[in-house]
Amino acid sequence: MNKTILLIGSFDTKGSEFRYVRDLIEERGFRTLLLDTGILNEPALDPDVPADQTAIAGGSNLEVLHSKADRGTGVDVMIKGVRKLVPKMYGEGRFDGVLSLGGGAGTNIATAGMRELPVGVPKVMVSTLASSDVSSFVDIKDITMMYPVVDIAGLNRLSRRILANAAGAICGMVGQQVPQTSQADEKPLIAATMFGVTTPCVTTAREKLEEAGYEVLVFHATGTGGRAMEGLIRDGFFAGVADLTTTEWCDEVVGGVLPAGPDRLEAAAKTGIPQVVSVGALDMVNFHAMDTVPEQFRHRILYKHNPTVTLMRTTPEECTEIGKRIAEKLNLANGPVVLMLPLKGVSAIDREGEPFYDPKANKALFDSLRKHIDSKIKLVKLDLHINDPAFGEAAASQLLELME
Repeated sequence: MNKTILLIGSFDTKGSEFRYVRDLIEERGFRTLLLDTGILNEPALDPDVPADQTAIAGGSNLEVLHSKADRGTGVDVMIKGVRKLVPKMYGEGRFDGVLSLGGGAGTNIATAGMRELPVGVPKVMVSTLASSDVSSFVDIKDITMMYPVVDIAGLNRLSRRILANAAGAICGMVGQQVPQTSQADEKPLIAATMFGVTTPCVTTAREKLEEAGYEVLVFHATGTGGRAMEGLIRDGFFAGVADLTTTEWCDEVVGGVLPAGPDRLEAAAKTGIPQVVSVGALDMVNFHAMDTVPEQFRHRILYKHNPTVTLMRTTPEECTEIGKRIAEKLNLANGPVVLMLPLKGVSAIDREGEPFYDPKANKALFDSLRKHIDSKIKLVKLDLHINDPAFGEAAASQLLELME
């Protein structure tokens, strides 16, 4: 097969576990490449990249780390080391996928390197933290987190089964071939954003864009979805953007749990690719279960979307600020932009008779956008609800016109 799997880990404290998965991987016909991040003792198996080399890449060396005897400093150095070495080694064609095993420190170190790799490179992290919130480890990359049930501390009848599963998983990923498509099937890509409450709009736009010969990648506007899209835009993946669901700005401005950060909407603006932007789901701020809503918001209009998601209606004052922020980002654009306003509602629950119907708040949003938007931005106002088929079709038509 001539495929190589990189193993990242502390070979001083977890040598027997890494030796076990290494042997299983090699029995399947794959090669292994071992990168050591251990700082306590001599490694229990010979690494291809010794821990001192990792430390040097991180701006220190093992002698200094041993003299300081500070675990936190050592972890920081190794994080810097793997962030530098892992993408460099991948760029040199030295491995095809990566596997690691670890607890808190090991997970922080290994996933720091994994996040530097392109999307699509197989990445598996067996972590004792995998059953908790792993967003800081995964971020916007396709890292597979696997919970080992027991600690990574020796081999026993349960850990052998779990680690064998992990070895099989990374081998399966690396060995899996993606079916080849003809050059004619390699269609230009368009990025789109969607929430459950804007699904009809985005589905209509997507279908029209696909009929025109484009492939549409839809991102769930949950904070990480928006950031993932922004990263791929910066990397030059897309011919255009249908950013119809900009709801992440509500969480950024008001303090919800799904913000995409202050750089949201900047990638397309700076790269200059055509973009059609709308106000999908700007009527809502996201929180987790109802009892997690902060005390200062308990008196507000709240909607139980499901047992783990609570939505809060944005106020006119908040909508004014959200509109201003979005306008400021769009004004940065180096390329063509169309801003589309659905005057009859911005989400499935912002319609007459629905819980978030609030014409006053929507007017504040639309007025703020109109006030702050630059004259170079084309503004399209339609007397439609965002989920009316005609709105999705119009958004797709505007983007097709920009790209042509």
